[in-house]
Amino acid sequence: MKKIIALLLFILVLSGCAAQSEKTGYRQVTTDEAISIMEEEKDYIILDVRTPEEYKSKHIPGAINIPNETIGTEDIPELPDKEQLIMIYCRSGNRSKQAAEKLAAQGYTNIVEFGGINDWTGETVTE
Repeated sequence: MKKIIALLLFILVLSGCAAQSEKTGYRQVTTDEAISIMEEEKDYIILDVRTPEEYKSKHIPGAINIPNETIGTEDIPELPDKEQLIMIYCRSGNRSKQAAEKLAAQGYTNIVEFGGINDWTGETVTE
């Protein structure tokens, strides 16, 4: 009987995690987890949703800049594949969550939000 109860609790916890992912439409990870994903994956986009000025001062190599404020309900030419892995960050994590929610609402299905460049331990570049 204890095993059945434990199994049911485990299933309940797993379904709660799945419901959270469906609710937000994106996955949230730490910067260390993001670095691991970037090392393992090949075809992904790193999306910096800060202002152009912030982006120029310091950003992750290879990142493209689409400010959060410009993301609405219209298609985004720089992000044509709605199934492609998109790794999103900002300065501290607030705008990246907003952008991830907006992209999920537009039908993007493979979004990973990893907070802000303030916590980034990997390489950065300036323009």
